[in-house]
Amino acid sequence: MTGGAPPPRAFTPRERALIQRLRTPAAVQAFLNDLTYNTEPPPEPATLRSFRGVVAQGTANCIEAAITAAVILEQHGYPPIVMSLESVDELDHVVFVYRARGRWGSVAKSRDPGLHGRKPVFRSLRHLALDYWPYVDKTGLVRAYGSVDLRVLGRYDWRLSRKNVWRVERLLFEIPHRPIRTSAARVGHERRKYLDFLAAHPGRKPLFYDQSAWTPIPAHFRAPLARAKPR
Repeated sequence: MTGGAPPPRAFTPRERALIQRLRTPAAVQAFLNDLTYNTEPPPEPATLRSFRGVVAQGTANCIEAAITAAVILEQHGYPPIVMSLESVDELDHVVFVYRARGRWGSVAKSRDPGLHGRKPVFRSLRHLALDYWPYVDKTGLVRAYGSVDLRVLGRYDWRLSRKNVWRVERLLFEIPHRPIRTSAARVGHERRKYLDFLAAHPGRKPLFYDQSAWTPIPAHFRAPLARAKPR
């Protein structure tokens, strides 16, 4: 496969120091948790920054966070694989995925507390995708997932470009996605729970899910109930 990892000299001193400090998925997740979420508010245009752009700006949306995790952890031997989660309401999510001791985990960032990383405890990417139940809200539901090694982009500079790297997004639209068929009864139950919570706690986001496989989430979601924001 073309498009291998850049040598250390390709990074700036600041970038190299960050890469040397963040040697594990858990460390990268903690770093992303501390970043401001990139909401791209009008009148600012939409962005899809590379790792270099994220480090320079100190902010990231979900796909920018996945790219950042891929670049950092590639330097520590992890393949730069990302997974796309397609939602029925077209508010999709992207996470970096990796294997440890034969199990899959993820590193991610979101405005939703339930869409961050997962511990490497899942025997397949399908099982990992199925754990993103917090996607069930007013309109959302994961309907399919797909994964790709970003090295298929060859010489395209998705790692260190100072420009937007929209080719990554186009690639995620192009790759095959495997459908996820879920129980209508369970989806209905989860949506009723979500709507009931919103009715009882306007403007807040629930954390009543099984979090045993979650990695730590940004601290502000824990105080005392997280305010609701769109993905």
